[in-house]
Amino acid sequence: MKQDTMADKRDYYEVLGVDRQATQDHIKKAYRKLARQHHPDVNQSDPHAEERFKELGEAYDALSDPQKRAAYDRYGHAGMSGAAGGGFNGSPFGDFGINDIFESFFGGGGRTGGRPDLTGDDLRYDMQITLEEAAFGVEKIIRVPHQVTCPACHGRGSEHGSPVACPACAGTGQRRQMANSVFGMQFSTVAPCDRCGATGEIISDPCGQCGGSGRVRTVEELTATIPPGVDSGSRIRFRGKGDAGMRGAQSGDLMAFITVKQHKVFHRQGADLLCEVKLPFTTAALGGKLPVTALDGTFDIEIPSGTQSGHIFRMRGKGMPQLNSPHRGDLHVSVTVEVPVDLSAHQRELLYEFAHERGEHVELKGKSVFQKVKEAVEDVVDDYREKTKEAFGG
Repeated sequence: MKQDTMADKRDYYEVLGVDRQATQDHIKKAYRKLARQHHPDVNQSDPHAEERFKELGEAYDALSDPQKRAAYDRYGHAGMSGAAGGGFNGSPFGDFGINDIFESFFGGGGRTGGRPDLTGDDLRYDMQITLEEAAFGVEKIIRVPHQVTCPACHGRGSEHGSPVACPACAGTGQRRQMANSVFGMQFSTVAPCDRCGATGEIISDPCGQCGGSGRVRTVEELTATIPPGVDSGSRIRFRGKGDAGMRGAQSGDLMAFITVKQHKVFHRQGADLLCEVKLPFTTAALGGKLPVTALDGTFDIEIPSGTQSGHIFRMRGKGMPQLNSPHRGDLHVSVTVEVPVDLSAHQRELLYEFAHERGEHVELKGKSVFQKVKEAVEDVVDDYREKTKEAFGG
């Protein structure tokens, strides 16, 4: 059988499809994805599947170990012959074993425990803004309590030097145990290492500032730039501003969830705004102009004569901005004809005359002396006219 020479071997980073600055987490994820794709059991009709699968395992074995990776980065494939005790051990599953493949295919049924993800937690921050701030955009200073990398030990957790590999689990963070099944067969299970807390590392001299966790809690001020047009439920992501990861692992993200407060005048529907205004009954009857206040100023609406309550006027482009767009919604103004309740005596008399001319039967309460005298004279005149007509035969 022909053996691969160093010149024949492909670059390990190329095999896994990652760049040379890839983190351990990215390398692991890349291997998991490709291992599922090229597993021989999935590609039984492909005679080269096993070869590619072994190549993936060899690349992962080299790049997942910091010492081996350092030797490979410096010397290439030649550095693998003696790196960390002899290079690839022949297993296509790297340091997380066949159980991780079972987990990928069967949803975790092949493992009962394992090394935890040291990536920092994502955090949530709830933010309230006004409708005006949502319309025109705003910058907000928010104070976020979260875990950051300890400045004293730089995330190592150790007062001096660096953590050492746990002797109980050989730095894997998990321990394998053998057990017998009910059928008399022997099988193994994997559980988190209880000595190192599944981290794979032992700290003999914990940092006095963080207690060995590698993280400390602080409150950080961040500037949240809120663009025009946001609505309740909009989110702003601050990458890397969640909790710091353990042992220098990647930090989580901060998600700011926005809620727009309810406005006392405007009701929002998407990019449109709705409001109700009172219309003087004289303007409703005669027509005229009605000043209306929008979010960005006061504008006049032309009111035609005879406008009724409930009529809706549309002011184009006076609503909310559309998110990430130069366009704006509309303002819909619903008018309610206002009936005055504080009429003076003179105003009541004028309205009475108006109603009298239209043939409407209204009662004028609280009549003035002038109105009473006027009505009495009109009654006398009407009686005289009737009697005159009768005397001269109609």
